[in-house]
Amino acid sequence: MTATSGGLRTALRCLGAGYRAAGHESVLIVPGAAAADEVVDGERVITLPAPVLPGTGGYRVLVGRRRLGRLLDELAPDRLEVSDRSTLRWTGDWARANGVRSMMVSHESLSGLLRIWSPRPDLADRLADRLNRRSAEAYDQVVCTTDWAAAEFRRLGVGNLTRVPLGVDLAAFGPDRRDPAVRARYATDGEVLVLHCGRLSPEKRPQLAVDALARLRAAGVPAVLVVVGDGPVRAALTERAAGLPVRFVGFVPDRAAVATLLASADVAIAPGPVETFGLAGLEALASGTPVVVNAASALPEVVGDAGLAAEGNGPALAAAVRRILDRPATDRRAAARARAERFGWDAAVAGFLRAHDVPRPTERIGCQDGAT
Repeated sequence: MTATSGGLRTALRCLGAGYRAAGHESVLIVPGAAAADEVVDGERVITLPAPVLPGTGGYRVLVGRRRLGRLLDELAPDRLEVSDRSTLRWTGDWARANGVRSMMVSHESLSGLLRIWSPRPDLADRLADRLNRRSAEAYDQVVCTTDWAAAEFRRLGVGNLTRVPLGVDLAAFGPDRRDPAVRARYATDGEVLVLHCGRLSPEKRPQLAVDALARLRAAGVPAVLVVVGDGPVRAALTERAAGLPVRFVGFVPDRAAVATLLASADVAIAPGPVETFGLAGLEALASGTPVVVNAASALPEVVGDAGLAAEGNGPALAAAVRRILDRPATDRRAAARARAERFGWDAAVAGFLRAHDVPRPTERIGCQDGAT
């Protein structure tokens, strides 16, 4: 996790808010630059010093096994939920030794990530299978948020696998957030405002959004691109966008500002090929903005007919944007919101509690306004 990792941070905070609303105590342990123990939006958040993983643009991983083990002993949890299987797989053994029910949440496709970095897809898949099998053996439950994400475990015949979609804050993100004044900062009357919202890292393939814009402009579509997010490939992306109407606004910590941008756009692009859920895309739908997604990812499963899936290249993504723009604006915005309303946090939290073998609450347990 980094200070600017939006999707995972949002998911963890919203799940924690839901657990607390259901009457449980929630403690979040995260890696960071310095130690801290604080209450954030009603949740206890413990930060452990952790090194930056080279080449990731700031991602930190927890490597101090002894220190974390002592903390877990001190906290004595009833349930353990782990969202990082890179350095924390041992926590499943800790949970089993201490009689604690454990869950590993797969927030990424290990096969997909390894294929990006490896010139040998067959070797990448074999390594992913070995690591995934170990993860499944280490924990009582493995939770995946989409069928696409679950596929790499199903091919191993994993029996302790559960599919639970994440949710979206339907109150914080909505078509009513659309603001003509905000839109006017980036696009003039008659221009098409295209939005890319996500971390600027290699696996997200943000350059495809720039390539799609170039194709749109070449075809005579008066499109402009706003890129929300930061990451290790920003400099290269800025160079790639030279001469094109691309505005880089960086990481936006204010969730209300992000919601306004999403609602004020005409189309969002989510070009990453290994997205296992794509929370930013779902937030766009909740804002009434249709999404063009990479057909190789899990996002077609999430956006349904409220968006379009295309091959992972600029021409294909641009063609999908044009097809979406051919739909009447009121129809495409209504369809986007209707699709998002299938993914409330109430259902997501209830699903995670079932996976934890905790009784489902009867009251609303959705993401609180303070979660970011």
